[in-house]
Amino acid sequence: MLVRDDVETERRVRPRRVWRVRLAAGLAVLFAAGTAVRAGGLEAGAFLVPMVSFTPYFALAALAGLGVAVAARSRAAIAVMVAVCACLAWLVVPRAVGGGEVPAGGRPLRVLTANLNGGRGDATVIVDLVRRLNVDVLSIQELTYSARDRLAAAGLEALLPYRIGRADFRGPEGSGLYARHPLRERTGLFQPVGHHMPVAEVSLPGGSAVEVVVVHPVAPVPSTVPEWAAGVAALPPAPASGPPRILAGDFNATLDHAVFRRLLDTGYTDAAASTGQGLNPTWPQGRALPPLVTIDHVLTDARAGAVDVQVFDVPGSDHRALFADLRVK
Repeated sequence: MLVRDDVETERRVRPRRVWRVRLAAGLAVLFAAGTAVRAGGLEAGAFLVPMVSFTPYFALAALAGLGVAVAARSRAAIAVMVAVCACLAWLVVPRAVGGGEVPAGGRPLRVLTANLNGGRGDATVIVDLVRRLNVDVLSIQELTYSARDRLAAAGLEALLPYRIGRADFRGPEGSGLYARHPLRERTGLFQPVGHHMPVAEVSLPGGSAVEVVVVHPVAPVPSTVPEWAAGVAALPPAPASGPPRILAGDFNATLDHAVFRRLLDTGYTDAAASTGQGLNPTWPQGRALPPLVTIDHVLTDARAGAVDVQVFDVPGSDHRALFADLRVK
């Protein structure tokens, strides 16, 4: 009788064990494929390009997948998931640790970038940030004529009297650059693909200059993924000579997009990642969900570095404003 009971129990347990092993194996294959896409820069198309933005969350989910493999006692699944978790940690953790170098004796340059969401961002909040953070350079995206007037009425021109750029009736196209020090607009540096992206040299006290590019390629929605990729790829590489170059704006790309990493590989450093703030999300703000991904960036070439990065909510905008306290050699 006991033998019969043991056999019946084994028959009931065996299917459950088989399904646990199959679930663990399926998850291992899924996570391995997703990790290969991210590590190999294989994202393409209207589905994978947006999805790769969520790699940090994918890394957290992989830990849960490892737990399933352990519970299923599947050695193969455990081995795969351990490798997946290690690879994702190597890709994601450094941006939360920082450790970027700051040029010795560098001069302070405080940069703020903000997307106004079709001109709807609160101008008073932007100007208050400029005043409170003692901002030297303000990069504005989605600058409309009405937003430009509201910024002026809030007192921006008294704080940053120099300006280049172009406002627009439509939300996404306009961009502007405001500065505490004189600006000299540059043309011909690169051929923008996307929205208006002005470039200027900021004449710092003492005669030195820093080149600043306002960045705003199109968003990678299904109909514009090729244009988005071309827009990020068209941004100017980090220079080895001439004025130090800073790219600041809404890149519509995260540190997990291959086209963005190729831009970094030319010699740029992401200010947020270098200060351990690379997982601080900037979009979307003001919706049912909290901000999820980091698509607003300040990049510096090898002659500059960040000592501090902060993000701030801007009522009316779907982006957080990003502040970088830089030191320029």
